[in-house]
Amino acid sequence: MKDNAKYEVQGTPLFEKKPEKDEFGVYKVEHIHLRYQETVEMNVAGKKRTKKVKQMKTLCLRLVWYKDGQGRKYRFITNNWDITNEEVALLYKCRWSIETCFKKIKQNFQLTYFYSDTVNGIQTQVWCTLIAYLLLQVIQTKMDSDKAFSTIAALVRIHLISHLDLQWVVTEGRRAYPKRSKSRNKSPTVYCMSLFG
Repeated sequence: MKDNAKYEVQGTPLFEKKPEKDEFGVYKVEHIHLRYQETVEMNVAGKKRTKKVKQMKTLCLRLVWYKDGQGRKYRFITNNWDITNEEVALLYKCRWSIETCFKKIKQNFQLTYFYSDTVNGIQTQVWCTLIAYLLLQVIQTKMDSDKAFSTIAALVRIHLISHLDLQWVVTEGRRAYPKRSKSRNKSPTVYCMSLFG
């Protein structure tokens, strides 16, 4: 959460303790409200047109104060009231791996076009993409390959209908094959003549 963010604390803190010098973890939790402006279209009475009106809305959030092992303090906000305070801090700590996961998915899988307009069709396509991502991640880990994830994804895509060993595809396969050395014959006609001669 930014230092200059404006919010209203609702009542007393939900949890609070004074952290010791070497202690780390969640030391304060508050129930807060954030206000923001939203533009909505409203029908004009007696007319067939709409006009845009700005309305103030309120978000009901939980603010978690966290101190890490190096003494740095963080503030995390969430609208999820079902998970514990420690889970909120852990999810934010793991945010970089979550970001790299989504980056890999966006770079290696075609989620720019959806084959269906329905919610169920879009969710099915996203779930299939996530399953494919996890399978490729398992393959990369199990084969202990030093190849990049994008290279493995391209190799599997190229050899998807081939009857090749998956271990060979990941460890020995290449996206591009080396060029053949040029023939000693100067022209293709000499080579063709030698075939028939």
